[in-house]
Amino acid sequence: MNIRSWLAVAVMAGLLYALGYITGVGSERSRNHVLDEARLRQSFEQGQALGTVKEKVVVEYVDRIVKVYQAGATITKEVPIYVSQAADSACVVPAGFVRVHDAGARNLPVAGGPRGTDGAASGLALSTVAASVVDNYNQCHANAEQLKALQQWVRESQALLQGAPAVARHP
Repeated sequence: MNIRSWLAVAVMAGLLYALGYITGVGSERSRNHVLDEARLRQSFEQGQALGTVKEKVVVEYVDRIVKVYQAGATITKEVPIYVSQAADSACVVPAGFVRVHDAGARNLPVAGGPRGTDGAASGLALSTVAASVVDNYNQCHANAEQLKALQQWVRESQALLQGAPAVARHP
């Protein structure tokens, strides 16, 4: 074989290599594009499913919280029935009780230590104390429902992301 033949074979081999390389790159790009589209579609569907989970949990939470506040309002309305004016007159709410209660509501220590006036009447009616306690417990129940809803959302979201069914935990 002469040099022209070898040169022609080398050029042909180079062209075949270049054609194969270009085809391979195009094929990889095409495959990557398909994979990117699949990932994007999966992310979109997952986002929609997470949105559905959130909507479901929020609707259930709102239903429960409305019931909590309605129950609290009903009990607050009944305070005068169960804590009458006679009970208000008969029971003196001491200033020390009010100080301790208010410190507990703020989650702070009772300021200033015991005082000589702690045993004196605070001027606060027993029915007012009862209504305050009912409101505090009502808020506690509302916070509990909020926490339950958050926990449910976390469980269902994790289950969705991990591909497993969520285990509902309702007391």
